[in-house]
Amino acid sequence: MEIRFGPAGLGPVKTAPKVLEEYKKLGLKACEVAFTYSVYIKPEEAPAIGKKARELDIELSIHAPYFVNLNSDEEKKVEATKKRILDCCRIGELLGAKAVVFHPGYYREDKEEAYGNIKKGIFELMREIKKNDWKIKIAPETMGKVNVFGSVEEISRLVKETGCSFCIDFAHILAREKKVDYELVERVFPEKEWHVHFSGIVYGEKGEKHHKTTEKNDWFGLLKNLPRDRKIRIINESPTMIEDSVEGLRIFKGL
Repeated sequence: MEIRFGPAGLGPVKTAPKVLEEYKKLGLKACEVAFTYSVYIKPEEAPAIGKKARELDIELSIHAPYFVNLNSDEEKKVEATKKRILDCCRIGELLGAKAVVFHPGYYREDKEEAYGNIKKGIFELMREIKKNDWKIKIAPETMGKVNVFGSVEEISRLVKETGCSFCIDFAHILAREKKVDYELVERVFPEKEWHVHFSGIVYGEKGEKHHKTTEKNDWFGLLKNLPRDRKIRIINESPTMIEDSVEGLRIFKGL
């Protein structure tokens, strides 16, 4: 079983090589670049960062901007969403990143109609990726609020029907379902490589409120229940994501 741990943040371009070296010293082998507010790495800057990450054996991924929605009732917003995701793919390809994680969208009135619209958007994105001969994958994420598209079943169905990749956010699953059915997750995601998000989370009746530092018991609960025959990247999104990732690695080594 191979698990790579890493934080959801690289920081500014000018300090990126140094930050990656720090992560390596801490034993971290993954890093998600947060394009959550903007795609801040320029095309000419990306190759050097990607080269450094490869030298250090750190696998990169990208989180697309938060303001995306493949199920908007405004065509303009759907097109803007696809452009933002493809902008991430373009830079991600230059970085050598494995995947672009994104929030698929909101339900509106009809859940099945939402599924159809999001599926259509993913097919269109994948056509563009193929046209550009990019290797990077797009990964819709399991979401933490009950009124947002992204249950385990919905994301696994998208993977099955479109061939896209996926991001399993176990903190989101807990917030949405009030429990994590690890057997179900393993069954519906038979793929050998998993991209995972995990951290502590505060949630209520409607789901996720905010992330928090992961407690030791939560780390144990996750690491003991992950399948043994997968290659897994665990990206931590807590407010203390670097220390948290190191703690997860420490606990994993001790299992």
